[in-house]
Amino acid sequence: MSTNGTNGAVKLTRKDFQTDQEVRWCPGCGDYSILAQVQKVMPELGLSKENIVFISGIGCSSRFPYYMNTYGFHTIHGRAPAIATGVKTANPDLQVWVVTGDGDALSIGGNHFIHALRRNVDLKIVLFNNRIYGLTKGQYSPTSEQGKINKSAPMGTIDYPINPLSLAFAAEATFVGRSMDVDPKHLATMVERLAHHKGSGILEVYQNCNIFNDGAFKGFNERDVKDDRMLYLEHGKPLLFGKNKTQGIRLRGASPEIVTIGENGVTVDDVFVHDENAAEPSLSYILGRMQYPEFPVPMGVFRSVTRPTYEEMLAGQIASAVAKKGPGDLAKLLHSGETWEIS
Repeated sequence: MSTNGTNGAVKLTRKDFQTDQEVRWCPGCGDYSILAQVQKVMPELGLSKENIVFISGIGCSSRFPYYMNTYGFHTIHGRAPAIATGVKTANPDLQVWVVTGDGDALSIGGNHFIHALRRNVDLKIVLFNNRIYGLTKGQYSPTSEQGKINKSAPMGTIDYPINPLSLAFAAEATFVGRSMDVDPKHLATMVERLAHHKGSGILEVYQNCNIFNDGAFKGFNERDVKDDRMLYLEHGKPLLFGKNKTQGIRLRGASPEIVTIGENGVTVDDVFVHDENAAEPSLSYILGRMQYPEFPVPMGVFRSVTRPTYEEMLAGQIASAVAKKGPGDLAKLLHSGETWEIS
């Protein structure tokens, strides 16, 4: 069994988390970046590989467990959070990751996604969002923008898209974050933040599908425009953006608006200060609803709060029952009450 660098002897490296499996994503896919950053962060967590589990559903993203030299399951469409819940409650000492996509998590898996978050199971959910079904060759997904022309909507989709973060806030997720494949440094930081959070956590990653939805995020993540069209969230700091940080977000009631420092008497003191630890998620919800082109796209940690986890409370219930009634006897239980024999 491998050991971590804290307790003993062997310090793991990124190579220790790589497998002998051929990574089979399309050349140029954003999934490669996510995989690289997860493998980079894993050795820094101080955990042995045997105490880490990656669980996925169905889709391009769900090949992930094959490429991580840890325990893992490649499960069924949309059910990864349910299976991960079982793994975590059976062995709370494991660090359990769920790797999923916008189609896998938010269509057939929407129910499982919501309940894993609301129960506050200590799961690390990484949601790859490319706004398309890639594995099944280009149909629109729950996050595809309205009017998008694709193979399953040749005249443009008439569906209203789901905002994954809005759903996470409504489900009372205790950690909500967002990053993107083309900013590996920020992505690695967000993966590390998620890894250290105790409770239900989701990290949405904007990920480019260069085959079926190339350039989905080009309007705001290109190097020459991102300073003005993206907003990096920092706890305890005002929401400023722009190359020289001269623009900010002010709240007018419950509605955000863009202001320019120095114009119309606006100062930095007028700009909303981000608080990721706020118990009430209303303000984080407002930030999660901000979208390009009306607003800069927020990136970072929207919410990070602490409350008892599902597996902790379950263990407490079991311990209470054992203390009150004893450890129990399965054979006695099976033969209690009304029983009969068939001859």
